[in-house]
Amino acid sequence: MKPALVLVDIQKDYFPNGRMEVVGAVEATQVAQRLLIFFREKNLPIVHIQHIAARAGATFLVPNTEGINFHGSVAPFSGEPVIKKNFPNSFRDTALQEHLASRGIKELVICGMMSHMCIDTTVRAAFDKGYQCMVAHDACATRNLVFNGIDIPAAHVHGAYMAALAAVFAKVLSAEEIITTL
Repeated sequence: MKPALVLVDIQKDYFPNGRMEVVGAVEATQVAQRLLIFFREKNLPIVHIQHIAARAGATFLVPNTEGINFHGSVAPFSGEPVIKKNFPNSFRDTALQEHLASRGIKELVICGMMSHMCIDTTVRAAFDKGYQCMVAHDACATRNLVFNGIDIPAAHVHGAYMAALAAVFAKVLSAEEIITTL
């Protein structure tokens, strides 16, 4: 079976000077780029997911802004599918499931932004739909959070979400481990 690489929301707003900068976006994207190159070289399926805010009052990934554009290092080549979404779940109200089903894809390699939001939600939805998932933990990034007055560093947020996904929903591996596996 051929797995598909699903690059989730690697868009300019998540990078330095963007409207919602995440910790480690540049480093995670360098790793995502290595995965993308590998999938292109092996002629394996690739899907780019692009989040465009539809919620009133959204402050980032706002339509018709530079921030919704893909980071240049992982921008889609001509002919590579781009699925636009308006929710954290890449399957919700999108053509993603139909696209994957029409190609007989049952395995996904997922990476991108943000670990605690769109990555987590997309992986859990994929699992619920019967996909076998691998998450490239080093090709994902997230941000610092605050809960109940407690500051939670991005590394802890990322680690907690990767641990939860690894418990049931996906194999959580480094990009290099995924490349070696494939």
